[in-house]
Amino acid sequence: MARTVSLTKRTLISKANRRIVASTAIAAFVVIFALIASKSLLSQAGYQNRVISGKKKAVAQLKADLSARDSLVGSYKAFVGTPQNIIGGNPQGTGQQDGDNAKITLDALPSKYDWPALASSLEKLITNQGLQILSITGTDDEIAQSANQSSSNPAPVPMPFQVQVSGSYQSVQNLIGVFDRSIRPFQIQTIEYTGTDSSMTATISAQTYYQPEKNLNIKTQVVK
Repeated sequence: MARTVSLTKRTLISKANRRIVASTAIAAFVVIFALIASKSLLSQAGYQNRVISGKKKAVAQLKADLSARDSLVGSYKAFVGTPQNIIGGNPQGTGQQDGDNAKITLDALPSKYDWPALASSLEKLITNQGLQILSITGTDDEIAQSANQSSSNPAPVPMPFQVQVSGSYQSVQNLIGVFDRSIRPFQIQTIEYTGTDSSMTATISAQTYYQPEKNLNIKTQVVK
C-alpha cells in the first residue's frame, strides 16, 4: 500500500514538473515574441516618423519653389515687357539692336558651342565697317565641347579666335568699338597694326564666350 502511494506521488510530481516546464517554455516564448514584436514595431514607427519628416520637408521646399517660380515669372514678364530694350532698341523690331531683352540676353551668351555661327557673326561685323577680311581663324572644338552642353553649375567657356582685316585706320578703330559695344562679350587680347592710315592691316587676337545651359538636377531620396 505504501509503495502504491509513493508511486502515485512520484507520478503527480512528474506531471507537475512537466506542467511547470511547459508553462515556463510558453511564458519564455511569449516574452521573446513580445520583445521581438515590440522592437519591430518601434523600428517601423521610427521609419514612419522619418518618412513623415521627409515629406514635410519636401512639401515646405515645394511651396518655396512655387513661390520662387511665381516671383520669377513676374520678373521675367517685367524684363521682356519694357517699351525699349536694354541696348536702346525696339523690342518688336528686327534691326541689329532690336528684340526683347530675353532674346538679347540669349544672343549675348549663347548656350551652345557653335564655331561656324561665331565665324559668320564676325564676318558680318567686319564687313559692316567697310573692312576687307583677310582671314578668320580659330579652333572648331565642337566635338570636344559636345559633352559640355549643360551643367548644374554652368560657367562661361572661352572661344578664342583671330581675325586679320585691311582698310583704313578709322575703320579698324570702328571695328574695335563694335566689339566693345557688342551685346556678346568680346575680350581683345592683342592688336597688331601695319601700313598707313589709309591702307592698314590689323591682326586682332580675341576671345568670346558661350555658357552651357543650366540643368535642374532633380533627384529622389530614399528614407532608410
